Amino acid sequence: MNIHEYQAKWLLAEFGVPVPHGKLALNADEAVVAANALGGSLWVVKAQIHAGGRGKAGGVRVCRSVDEVKAAASDLLGSTLVTKQTGETGKVVNKVYIEEGLDIDHEFYLSLLVDREAEAVAFVVSPSGGMDIEHVAATTPEKILTLPIDMHEGVTRDLSDRMATFLDLQEAVKDEFFELTKNLYRLFVGRDASLLELNPLVLTGDGHFALDAKISVDDNALYRQQDVVSMRDLDEEDPRETEAAKSGLNYIALDGNIGCMVNGAGLAMATMDIIQLKGEKPANFLDVGGGVTVDAVREAFKLLFTDDHVKAVLVNIFGGIVRCDIIATGLLEAIKTHPMRVPVVMRLVGTNEEEGRKLIHDAGLDVHWADDLDQAATLATQAAGGVQ
Repeated sequence: MNIHEYQAKWLLAEFGVPVPHGKLALNADEAVVAANALGGSLWVVKAQIHAGGRGKAGGVRVCRSVDEVKAAASDLLGSTLVTKQTGETGKVVNKVYIEEGLDIDHEFYLSLLVDREAEAVAFVVSPSGGMDIEHVAATTPEKILTLPIDMHEGVTRDLSDRMATFLDLQEAVKDEFFELTKNLYRLFVGRDASLLELNPLVLTGDGHFALDAKISVDDNALYRQQDVVSMRDLDEEDPRETEAAKSGLNYIALDGNIGCMVNGAGLAMATMDIIQLKGEKPANFLDVGGGVTVDAVREAFKLLFTDDHVKAVLVNIFGGIVRCDIIATGLLEAIKTHPMRVPVVMRLVGTNEEEGRKLIHDAGLDVHWADDLDQAATLATQAAGGVQ
């Protein structure tokens, strides 16, 4: 689950991490009030959307007067911001964060993430702060240092000093940097984060650290992070994904035209790949999971049948702990309120396969049956109007 920058800074402050002073604004007048309350003569107006790359897209404005703050807020609020992470459709800006301007001496990159290879939480740091870290990794990988953290020792002074040396920090700030890294790790673990990214982490002119921030929290741990759940902004999420989550479905909206329903993430990825090999694109990733119920399958079909981008539906079920008759019954329940407005291709193999096929046959549904994945993808592609 993603949260906004201003919310991430609430969490950072809670764990003793220094952040610039700032205030949220929902309209231009509130932005003016925020700027006046913060004081000073330099402010930054930041669009609040769940996507990186806001600066390059014009979503971060430096202002040197309250009038400029008002103009920047007016311009951003209600606009659609398109970044590398939003896709072509972009995201509508409903909130802006007014933050005090800082005297920046140096910018760095610092993040905490789960390093699957090391089987540990790891720091990733770079002296190239404020830049696209993927670009840095591709062009100057020597400017990136990754250090796994021993879960028993936590952040040690030696670990912190290795990062500080790599970032070319002066001795005078190494003590503060050590406290910063310890607090960041406490936050990462204490809040069940999956990503904590500071880009940039800045060293101010008076020798103190402050930062920009992005935090993502592990969905599987939200049951014990209820105050983080309260920060969820449904306006930033695809409504289809929100509805799918209510039924326990693993659903991600994509930009193709063949709706997919599969059991198992690996099989779902294979299904999506073969659709592309056949000349079309999947409209979604939808893994119904192993313990799926009829009700959940019904909701899954509703999602597919109400998606205007979907021109055909491909159901690829390899029944093990998922029974094929549950999938069939879910389809029959769904069409009571949401008719099959597009062709449906089904591959049902495994547990209760014959029962599932019989249910659909007895209901008189015009379903295209496939014996294997290649045939299923071919039929779905043809049904969607594509080429084999």
